[in-house]
Amino acid sequence: MKKKNNYQLKRATKEDLKQLMSYKLASILDYAKDLPKEEIEKITNYVKTTVPKQINDYKMIIINNQKVGCLLLEKYKDGLLLDEIYLDKNYQRKGIGTNLLTEIINQNSKVYLWVYKENIPAFNLYQKLGFKIKESTETRYFMEYEKSKVINKISINDSKNIV
Repeated sequence: MKKKNNYQLKRATKEDLKQLMSYKLASILDYAKDLPKEEIEKITNYVKTTVPKQINDYKMIIINNQKVGCLLLEKYKDGLLLDEIYLDKNYQRKGIGTNLLTEIINQNSKVYLWVYKENIPAFNLYQKLGFKIKESTETRYFMEYEKSKVINKISINDSKNIV
């Protein structure tokens, strides 16, 4: 278990499955509004089959020995895909998500994620941290964070010794 500021990340277990599925459904259905019943059923079935397969990759976010959210990172192309970050409503807007994201981008040169267009607070945070829109669908943006590469350039003042 790693301590991160005022929270800890702990590997999820099978006992966390119900809570993880609830988080995943909430993170989708909170921003995918007005879906037909059959689409909600498809999403629910998707969550029920996918989350158990990914259980070993999930981390639970713990504050004061209480599970308050989850994090799912996966290898993707030349970086990481932030597949999910979820915090209970009582723990949102307290800097926890920002701290987690900052740590992730500080440790990785490329990070990708999807965000619902209606999730304006998350979208604004991602932009503030340096994520750029790479693709857009009707409901979501696919964003990428890439660490800037510092290029050493000779300044005009440095060139006075060059003949």
